Amino acid sequence: MATPLHRIVAAELRNRIRSGRIGVGEALPAEAELCREFAASRGPVRQALAALREEGLIGGGGQGRRSVVLDAVPAQPFESFLSFTRRAELTGHVPGQRLQEIALRRPEPVVAAALQLEPDTLAVQLIRLRLLDGKPAMLERMSYVESVGRLLLNADLDAGSIYALLMDQGVELHTARHTFDAVPADSRDAELLGVALGHPLLRERRLTTDSRGMPLEWSDDRYRSDIATVTVTNTRNGRSGTGEPATVSPPVS
Repeated sequence: MATPLHRIVAAELRNRIRSGRIGVGEALPAEAELCREFAASRGPVRQALAALREEGLIGGGGQGRRSVVLDAVPAQPFESFLSFTRRAELTGHVPGQRLQEIALRRPEPVVAAALQLEPDTLAVQLIRLRLLDGKPAMLERMSYVESVGRLLLNADLDAGSIYALLMDQGVELHTARHTFDAVPADSRDAELLGVALGHPLLRERRLTTDSRGMPLEWSDDRYRSDIATVTVTNTRNGRSGTGEPATVSPPVS
């Protein structure tokens, strides 16, 4: 099935924005110019511009005015926030992963407390290196309550998203609380991420629970600061008056 023309136009404009060929603050070509370039009517061109506007990449336009680039990182749906794989795909990068270790062990006190585990209770813990376009981008240190983590012990964790795997197995990943700060790279970070010891890293600590509020996962993810950026978008929800946190995204390359 052929790709709809409006998606082709949107993808090309999105790539130009991401690559910096059209910079933040610059205007896109006029609708008439885009129609000529893509041999399209105004309908598909306007659909493409509407998609970019919805992603937060462009603003303005209409009534003869050209749209202006607002950002180089598209906004992403909240459900993608949990998955590095999904975030990478949405921003046009190729995700990858290399499992370093996985074991059933007694977690350190801070992890046990986060997962509400009794002393001497076992958890499944893993370390996995995440890649963007083949380059080290983030190091995951993930801990799961035993009932959830056992689903991972014999799985191919180099195949893709752990969250997708768990959800396919019926695990209810309902709510995640994210905390961001900066930390210096320790020896393991430095070795696997290819940075100097003490190099500043963007850390995301995440507690994931089910719909009853029971902890399922505690994760300490450390991103190379030259590979990942944080974009926060607050959107007022008409039903509850609350917003959602946005995304960690690869930067413009």
